[in-house]
Amino acid sequence: MATMLAWQYTTASGGLEKNLSLPAEGVPKPHIHDDQVLVEVYSAAINPADHKVPEIGIITKAMRPSTATPGMDFCGKIAEVGKKVDNFRVGEMVFGTNLGSTGHGSLAQYTAATKDMITSMPDGLKVDDVAGMGVVGLTAFQSIHPNVKEGDKVFINGGSGGTGVLSIQVAKALGCHVTTTCSGANIELCKSLGADEVIDYRTTDIIAALKGKGQIFSLAVDNVGSPPNLYCNSHYFLLPDGKFEQVGVEFSLMSMVHVTRNRMLPGFLGGGKRRYRLFLAKNDTEGLAQIGRWMQEGKIRPVIDSVFEFEEVPQAFERLKSHHSKGKVIVHVKKQ
Repeated sequence: MATMLAWQYTTASGGLEKNLSLPAEGVPKPHIHDDQVLVEVYSAAINPADHKVPEIGIITKAMRPSTATPGMDFCGKIAEVGKKVDNFRVGEMVFGTNLGSTGHGSLAQYTAATKDMITSMPDGLKVDDVAGMGVVGLTAFQSIHPNVKEGDKVFINGGSGGTGVLSIQVAKALGCHVTTTCSGANIELCKSLGADEVIDYRTTDIIAALKGKGQIFSLAVDNVGSPPNLYCNSHYFLLPDGKFEQVGVEFSLMSMVHVTRNRMLPGFLGGGKRRYRLFLAKNDTEGLAQIGRWMQEGKIRPVIDSVFEFEEVPQAFERLKSHHSKGKVIVHVKKQ
């Protein structure tokens, strides 16, 4: 049986990064179905969900193999093509994401993907640059694109993280005015990405600042989940037909209480008074292709915080979990 190198874990107790191993004997190489392709991974990117979901514990353990490989985002070369796949060819460079991965992730030499998980890598782009566009690219695109038109004002809570830097750029590519939040140290980064106004959450009361603007925003995208009462006050700054997209959620009991209240309680009982959606990205090859085109056109540029080699995956997760990363954390799977 053909084998490959892959990072694996059986438990995430105490932190995923403390439980990862790279078996020297390798693990079985994925066997693809007729509607899949096998991708030789060149670079992968890690996301908060890659460690947060396993760290929930027993709730998610039943959803994955007893021994699992983390990671969703990747860029690489197609090594095999299933019988029912006619839009990709062996040797083609692609990028994408395995959203909802059940443990057969991208931190491995090979990963299997259905054709809706990938798109062709545009000419002139770099492997590391597109490797991190899967989850954040689709999240930004799907949370913003259907909800705005050119000239709309958008509020993005959390503009300097992995998703935030893409959210700003997607909104600007769609012709919107963008107000975002970040710490003072990242204000210039957010402005360089196109943000029209930046609120320093460390020195300013976000809700008070937004209330002061009045009902001007067509869309609010919350990539952070804090302050937890942001949605319940959104009618002060969202237009009457405005929408609130809850992308980021802090994994705490209080945050879960607020999310439940946001979804269940009507406004007169303390809930919000604007349209609310707890956002969940889905695989979408057309969305990925649009991100690639915008990158080619210079409307979206990658923001890479740091790059680690394949042997340094635990350190890559430590960096991601430090909450100090600006943009994406990339892992070189194949020597480049």
